[in-house]
Amino acid sequence: FHAGTRRQEDGQLVAAGGRVLNICARGADIAEARERAYAAIRKIDWPGGFNRTDIGWRALERG
Repeated sequence: FHAGTRRQEDGQLVAAGGRVLNICARGADIAEARERAYAAIRKIDWPGGFNRTDIGWRALERG
């Protein structure tokens, strides 16, 4: 899913600020879902883009 984006005159989709992508993943448990989400993120070629590194930490801490 994307948000915070706009199309340039040439049709290219570019970031316009804020959170731009939402990556979702499922797994047998929280740890697997988290790894699948990060695996999906690693496939995105976005120079200058960045992502959270704390996905699911609360659930993982609770065990």
